[in-house]
Amino acid sequence: MNGKELPEVFGSMVFSDKVMRERLDGDTYSAVRLAIEDGTPLSHAVAKKVACAMKDWAIEKGATHFTHWFQPMTGITAEKHDGFAEPDKDGNPIMKFSEKSLVKGESDASSFPSGGLRATFEARGYTAWDPTSYAFIKDRSLYIPTAFCSYGGEALDKKTPLLRSMETLNKQALRILKLFGNKTVKKVVPTVGAEQEYFLIDKSVYEKRLDLIHCGRTLFGARPAKGQELEDHYYGAIKSRVADFMKEVDDELWKLGVYAKTEHNEVAPAQHELACVFTSVNTACDQNQLTMEILKSVANKHGMVCLMHEKPFASVNGSGKHNNWSLSTDTGENLLEPGDTPQENAQFLLFLLAVIKAVDEHQDLLRISVATAGNDHRLGADEAPPAIISIYLGEDIENILKSVEKGKTYSTMKAENLKTGVSALPPIQKDATDRNRTSPFAFTGNKFEFRMVGSSTNIACPNFILNTIVADVLCGFADELEKAQDKSAALAELLKRAVKKHKRIIFAGNNYSKEWEKEAEKRGLLNYKTTVDALPHYTDAKNIKLFKRMNVLSQSEIKSRMEILLENYANIVHIEAFTALDIARKEIAPAIIGYQSFILRELNEKKSFGDYNCDLEKGLLSKISELSGKFAAATDKLAKDLDGYDKAATNLEKAVYCKDKLLEDMEELRTYADAAELILSKKMSPFPTYEDILYSVKY
Repeated sequence: MNGKELPEVFGSMVFSDKVMRERLDGDTYSAVRLAIEDGTPLSHAVAKKVACAMKDWAIEKGATHFTHWFQPMTGITAEKHDGFAEPDKDGNPIMKFSEKSLVKGESDASSFPSGGLRATFEARGYTAWDPTSYAFIKDRSLYIPTAFCSYGGEALDKKTPLLRSMETLNKQALRILKLFGNKTVKKVVPTVGAEQEYFLIDKSVYEKRLDLIHCGRTLFGARPAKGQELEDHYYGAIKSRVADFMKEVDDELWKLGVYAKTEHNEVAPAQHELACVFTSVNTACDQNQLTMEILKSVANKHGMVCLMHEKPFASVNGSGKHNNWSLSTDTGENLLEPGDTPQENAQFLLFLLAVIKAVDEHQDLLRISVATAGNDHRLGADEAPPAIISIYLGEDIENILKSVEKGKTYSTMKAENLKTGVSALPPIQKDATDRNRTSPFAFTGNKFEFRMVGSSTNIACPNFILNTIVADVLCGFADELEKAQDKSAALAELLKRAVKKHKRIIFAGNNYSKEWEKEAEKRGLLNYKTTVDALPHYTDAKNIKLFKRMNVLSQSEIKSRMEILLENYANIVHIEAFTALDIARKEIAPAIIGYQSFILRELNEKKSFGDYNCDLEKGLLSKISELSGKFAAATDKLAKDLDGYDKAATNLEKAVYCKDKLLEDMEELRTYADAAELILSKKMSPFPTYEDILYSVKY
């Protein structure tokens, strides 16, 4: 697709607002817009007309099937396809798609995780059309974005809590805007731009690594001679094979109305990034799921594999997904835009402090929102933020807040041009402050960048939590200000109090440093280093009250999510442990034994010829024999501890057992295996090494 074709092709496979305007009558279109903008339920008559128009459009585009596309608690998407074709009374095929098929689908929900919301035999689940996210066509099927709930109406998916959180955030934000005399804004929407990191490796090396196939990450692998030390891959020239892949990814995303904007090489060898343009958080979540699917499918077409795991390789950077979050009105205003004089912009300061207060009061929930087995390997590894939540604001904004606390006037720093020392270069306006790439939650001009999100994470979870905690703070602010007789004085006092109470969460230094860890502890900030440390706090009383108060999750829904996440963590580590044991016994052990035998043969052959100068052989044999013994003991220990896994009764007990036993066993086993790899000859290596994998895409 070239630049001339793009405007015509972009969104061509989306049942967009433009398509609806063209294909629906005025009243029907208006009803759909009301459903999207105000949540007004659609009548059966309107749904019938929409279904008819959607079917005709899809068939014209070559679709033969339709599916309700939903996001269960597996973290990935799910779909069940039905054909449009049905027999008429004479047995002839007709293309049929009713309003019932559009609005509601029924799925056998028994095999999806529910966290105890219903018994196994209670299999019924429903998918409900989400009209706020446009339907689209992929692989000759019409995809209808839907929510997924149980027979009793409980949320079984990632989308439903997100939609609920958007409604409550809109309600509370409008209360605040009304206090500032704004009567024109009718809707406030959280917007998100996701930056997706991933690895690309050749399919031939992937297929020889059982750990990558089963676990998405390497369980063994010695540090390569050259990794990312020279930083030559970062923003480097894109290899032609990767460029062809990126071009096809862009083409596919553009057809689906996804503004794939920025693509480049990341820091680690074979690592890349794709960023999309900001859009409403619900759409952004759907589009990010699509992006991950397309990255994987297109990579396969090009003889490559796209790895989304947060830490596929131990000795180089892992992959994150920076979640850039802001608030926008239906009139086009960004509520986190400071303006030219932020010190005088009370509305901006109030929304800014609402986020700061929310993050400080709910550090636990933000940590939980990114807690996965994969992300545990990445967080705090000098490549991503630590598990401690803090906020970076930049010098200018931070100084404004200090002035607010002291009740003094602050003059914003004047904009100045960057001094490059080269007269031929055009003047470049210098930003008011530098960036802090180590911050977990950084203000970057007119949005907050949540940098702790893992690359494989469904971003609905961190965003519904972020929406909820900010909505709760805005609700408290609105309650206080609405009661005040002197609103200006009350606002000034509220801002001052919020800064004083929550400034502990603001930190501009190096989040990677040990000094910060000590300082954070002094400030009383939380440090849940692992998923298992964080998840049990999901059901703390304050969190149950919060989600109930904001109408986002019920107590049973919260408990179910905690159980699902704990179970998922335990299952992942359990699978990794079995895979590690399998590889150790069937691949690494035979390679070590084979190498020992080879050295012994060489040693005996030399002696048979009267050559006793065997220091090299003796040294290698001594090293590999020592490692062999330690490797065998570590293998036996892992096998024994795997047998003890089933003794744990609850999901929490299993997760704790995995963290304390299995992960430590695997790490010890890996230490000896990786040391042996450095001794083994290349021909005797049981599988592709890190050098083989990271540099497998050569051109």
